[in-house]
Amino acid sequence: MDKDAALPHSLRSKVTSTLLGGEPPRSVISNNKYISPLAAAAHGPDSDADAGRLALDAAVHAALSAGAGAVTLVGPEGSGKTTALEQLLVGWAEGRHLQDFSFVFHFRFRELSSLDGTLSLETLLLRHHHGRLAPGSAARVLQNPEGALFVFDDLDRLERTSDPSAASDPRQPASVSGWVAGLLRGSLLKGAAFVATTREAESRPFPSGAVVRAAGFARPQREAYVTGFFLHDPAAAARATAHMERTLGFYDFCASPGFCWTVCSVYGSLMDAGAELPETLTQLYAQVLVRLIRALRLSEARARALVSALGEMASRCLVGRDSGCTEEEMDSFGFGTFLASVDGFLRVDADRSDGRVFSFRSRLVQEFLSAAAFLWDSAPSEGAQEMLAKLEGRAEFLDVFLAGLSEPRQRRPLEALLGAPDPDRVAGFDRWFRSSSREALKGCDKDRHLRCFHLLLQAQNQSSVREVVDDAARLGVSYGGPSLRDCAALNYVVTRLGGMQRLVLYNTRNLTEAHAETLAPTMRLAREINLNSSCFSPAAARRLSSALSGGLAEELDLSQSRVGDEKFNIFCAGLRNCKLRTLKIRSCALTEASAGALASLLTSGAPQLCVLEVGYNKLGDRGLMELCRALQGPLCKLQELLLDSCDLTAASVEALAAALCSGHSALRRVDLTRNAVGERGLAALSRSLQNPLCELQSLSLSDCELTSSCCLGLSEALASQRCRLRQLDLSVNDLHQEGALLLCRALRRPGCPVEKLSLARCRLTPPVLQELSSLLRGGCSGLTALSVGLNAVGDRGVKHLWDAVAHPSCLLEELDVEMTGLTDACVQDLCGAVRASRTLRRLELRNNALTDAAVPALVLAARDSERLLEMSLRYNDFSEDVFHEMDECQKIRY
Repeated sequence: MDKDAALPHSLRSKVTSTLLGGEPPRSVISNNKYISPLAAAAHGPDSDADAGRLALDAAVHAALSAGAGAVTLVGPEGSGKTTALEQLLVGWAEGRHLQDFSFVFHFRFRELSSLDGTLSLETLLLRHHHGRLAPGSAARVLQNPEGALFVFDDLDRLERTSDPSAASDPRQPASVSGWVAGLLRGSLLKGAAFVATTREAESRPFPSGAVVRAAGFARPQREAYVTGFFLHDPAAAARATAHMERTLGFYDFCASPGFCWTVCSVYGSLMDAGAELPETLTQLYAQVLVRLIRALRLSEARARALVSALGEMASRCLVGRDSGCTEEEMDSFGFGTFLASVDGFLRVDADRSDGRVFSFRSRLVQEFLSAAAFLWDSAPSEGAQEMLAKLEGRAEFLDVFLAGLSEPRQRRPLEALLGAPDPDRVAGFDRWFRSSSREALKGCDKDRHLRCFHLLLQAQNQSSVREVVDDAARLGVSYGGPSLRDCAALNYVVTRLGGMQRLVLYNTRNLTEAHAETLAPTMRLAREINLNSSCFSPAAARRLSSALSGGLAEELDLSQSRVGDEKFNIFCAGLRNCKLRTLKIRSCALTEASAGALASLLTSGAPQLCVLEVGYNKLGDRGLMELCRALQGPLCKLQELLLDSCDLTAASVEALAAALCSGHSALRRVDLTRNAVGERGLAALSRSLQNPLCELQSLSLSDCELTSSCCLGLSEALASQRCRLRQLDLSVNDLHQEGALLLCRALRRPGCPVEKLSLARCRLTPPVLQELSSLLRGGCSGLTALSVGLNAVGDRGVKHLWDAVAHPSCLLEELDVEMTGLTDACVQDLCGAVRASRTLRRLELRNNALTDAAVPALVLAARDSERLLEMSLRYNDFSEDVFHEMDECQKIRY
């Protein structure tokens, strides 16, 4: 049709305004009330969910303008697809866009589905657009389709055979499904452009076209919509907006324009009556059902009969996965005289020669009616558990509505119309709900946990929360990637419990401002918060920061979340007024620009902070020097500082060494792994270790560019009476025999505090292990853990250690000889040492050359040892033939 005919056609609609169907497009567009929903888009870690997205009609226009021959607009019911298309057509008719198209043909498949028999596409165009096409237009379009745009609304509503023959000639008769198949497959009208809407579950996109997904309303669109709905009552609009944004259980649904229509309609009615607004989905749809039944002026008995019939239809559609029912089927459900007056609940999908086909206007109300009918229908039927099992995977909200309706406060408005529900069914569901919820919370399946929380949220019963979430519940599992509804349900449970130990949101890839706002009360009550590997925008960071301020959190893990300097500074604002003792910010894309905020946090903002993990950030020398000045402040109580892989050199390590012996530092543990400490840096640290003001007890210098020449100063420090070092990691440094022997001599000092020593991959030789063995057997060493893995010393070298382990003076509890070249030749000495040791608890033997022949002796030795807890044999040369033998000993890991 041409532009003159398109405008009145687009604004013509047989749809009437209903509580469940929404306002018709004609009213929305002609009254300038159109608020465009958004199209979904891919988001990076620094974007909010609605940032930078196109309006839905604009996204379709952009795809067509970019050369897409076909666009499939996909989205759930009520997401604004139909109205967006109508707006697009009005814009074309008014000359605002899509002016490359001379003709636009708009089809509503709900109307076309009633067509029987076959007809040509040309006949269909003339019949469906009768009076809106200039003479000869249809023929010209079919001959030269390049200037035509075909728009199909509700493609999923078209009845199609399982595999219709695709039409290829527009002048030859075919079924409606046949020519649709031809259009979808590209065999019909090549060169024309197409736009079709369909629901997510029924998506049938054009093979070579673009797909635009409807995301619905973001918060600004919702606010504009509510303001327009209550146009003449700003106070009501403000109250409705605030309530919709905070109300438990409405999150995610509010993105649907159709749902917003229902909510605003109910809100308006309740506010006019001075009544409370609903707090849950159950309360909302109870009000919807009350209004629809009252409009019919039914007695209690007739109202129950109608609910029973609607529930029967709802269950039939859920079980059969068929959205519609024929008039004959409706009669069997008991509709009788109701059929002429239930258009508030149902719509006509097709008006065929063999009768009409009806379906529900809303999937949510369909499931609500199924739940209501179960509780109010007195006819015999299966119990709640059997019904839910039958509909598992088909009904998403049935158990949610049952949980709400099982509570008197939630169902009270319905009882005024329907009377009391069947008490046995209410009690039966309640028993199932409590037992299944307790069982779910004992496990670690996050989806089952969240489902339980949703049911508790709908029930709105605090005593139920405390009864179901008992001491056996494992609330420490990860709830990463929650929806807004999940956040609301989790928040409800935690706030009713009064707190939780660990809130784990690991790998939440797009934590939006709305997510953070919803979870804020939970974050204030959680003792530990884990956001490891998560992504969020600056706006979300501000919400999180505000939640942490004044909260109970003692540990926050932001590691691998790519926070960046800007968002970290935002976080620090909230951390200045909290109880945080441990902050983990490893691999957060921080630079020296964040050092000032960290330093301020240590000196004045969070003096209780004891553990700071800042590894894998480009802090650099200047960043560490900034921190070192804070470490010397009188308010800084930091005890552990982990700086692995922070681009540090000797220059900043010297500053750190000075801070350690300043008299104000409380540091007990420092990790400098994978930094360029070198000889100069180690010399500075060695001097500090000999200072009586230095409290350091653990030092990690793995892979720090150390050599044998560095060991003299460190050896002197270890031999000092003032040294308090208990743990020392020098792995992955080229110490060689000379440097290692210097350290061994220092460790011989009576009273040397070192208890744990790691010399993995330090180019050790058998003489070094011989010296270590002598040290362990001498009675003066306090070593309880030793790692010499990744040194090629072979059976002969490690034999010295077996001799030591077997000696009564040896105190070793942990020994790591990974990848040292062990073979079956060492097994007799190894097993003898394990049996003889009075202290050995863990033995690491992985990545060696032990074979099946060694397994019986190893298993027997592990079994015989009363002290040994674990023997790791992973990555040796074992075949599957001996796996069962190792399985018999629980101490073996392979």
